[in-house]
Parts: sequence; C-alpha cells; structure tokens
Amino acid sequence: MKKILVTGANGQLGTTLKKLSPTTSDHWIFSTKSELDITNSNSIKIFFTENEFDICINCAAYTKVEDAEKETEKASEINVEAVQKLVSACNEKQCSLIHISTDYVFDGTKGTPYTEEDPTAPLNQYGKSKLLGELQIQQNSNSFYIIRTSWLYSKTLGSNFYSAILKKAQNGDSLTVVNDQMGTPTDVANLAAFILKIIDKEPAIGLYHFSDEKIMTWYDLAVQILKEHELTNPIAPSSTEKGGAVRPKYSPLISIKKF
Repeated sequence: MKKILVTGANGQLGTTLKKLSPTTSDHWIFSTKSELDITNSNSIKIFFTENEFDICINCAAYTKVEDAEKETEKASEINVEAVQKLVSACNEKQCSLIHISTDYVFDGTKGTPYTEEDPTAPLNQYGKSKLLGELQIQQNSNSFYIIRTSWLYSKTLGSNFYSAILKKAQNGDSLTVVNDQMGTPTDVANLAAFILKIIDKEPAIGLYHFSDEKIMTWYDLAVQILKEHELTNPIAPSSTEKGGAVRPKYSPLISIKKF
C-alpha cells in the first residue's frame, strides 16, 4: 500500500482528501504548516528523514490573488521556492509529487477552453508564481503530476465563494456578482476524487487539467447556488472592477489526456 503525505492539510483540498482517505489507514499523513513548513528546508529534511513516502500531495499554496500583487516575495516563497524544496526532497526519497496549479497561468484570450498543450501567459503575480512553480517541477522532478484546476470551491468547508454567497443570501442580503469572467468552477470533492484516481491508476507522469465541465461566470455560479438552496434573493450582474490584479476573462479548462 502506498504511503502518502498531504501538505497544507487544513485547507479545503487537504481536508477533503482526509475525509475521502481510508479512516483507519496509517498510510496517509496529513501535515499542517506547524508540523511541516514547506518554506523551510530544515523542516522538510527532518520530516522526510523521519517518514517514508511514496507520494507527496502538495496542497499548500499562496492563493490570495489580490494580495499577491503587493506580496510578490511571499507568493514566490510559497509557490516557487517551497516547491523547489519539495522537488529536491521527493527526488532524494524517490517519492512522486502531485502538485495543484491553476487556470490563471493563462491570459484568457484563446476563446475556447484551454488544454494541457496551450501556451501559458499569466496576467497577474499569482498566476506568474504558480507558473514558475510548475516549471520548477517540470524541469527538475523525477516523478510528478501537475494538476491545473479552476475556480475551486467547497459546499461544506471553510471560507470560499460558495459559502460567502450562501451566507449573504441566508442573511437576506441582495447580491451583486461579477458576470464578465468565464471559467469552469470546480467542487473540491471532485478534484479530490480525481487525485485519488491518479494515485490508483498511475497514469503517465506530467501535466493534467481537471475541472468540472460546466462553463459559467461567477454570476452564473451564484444563481446556481441560490437555486440549490431554494433562495430567491435579488442578484444583479456586474463588471470586474478596474485596478488590482488583472484576471483572465475566459479561462475554462479541458483535458485532452484520458486514463
């Protein structure tokens, strides 16, 4: 049985993987930042020396798109330099790395869904840091899976778009939601299931896209959330505010890799 490390275990993906993993298995280790700080080489060295892993699923990431415009060094520390450290540790221990990336590595000008073969051109600092992390893995890792996903949300965990819209609606608030960005919103439970499939099937190493298949705007997703909960709050479409991080207008993902 494979022994698996999950970094960033307190996030919505790490928490979801914990729920889906065998509850009685000691072959899954879920590490929080206090237990394993992936930005610290010594922390990684100690953790990988004291434990043996076949697979490392890196769920730790800097994901604050707006803040990354000012906190470029912090975004790079977590999304690039820490990834480089994980690659080195995984190579030394002959451990495969599963890493999560984003649709924001694209500029949104293609007009049709992006595949694994499309050229990248990130518009903001967050996307740039995630792309540099991908390149660290592709250029240096001996065994890896990079999984790009899109507009990740959870129906049950933490603070995210789904929970924010639902809370406002349940409080009786009217809603105004951006309607000029298009993507493929993805339930974190479906992404977690895809990762488990990767672990089980062991397809060819490399880059994979995974997202839910329905293309929509944030406004469309908000409308869907209200319908799911039989709520009738007023909801108005809006345009993306100027200033801050530039986001791709059209960044749905599709995969041309099947297994």
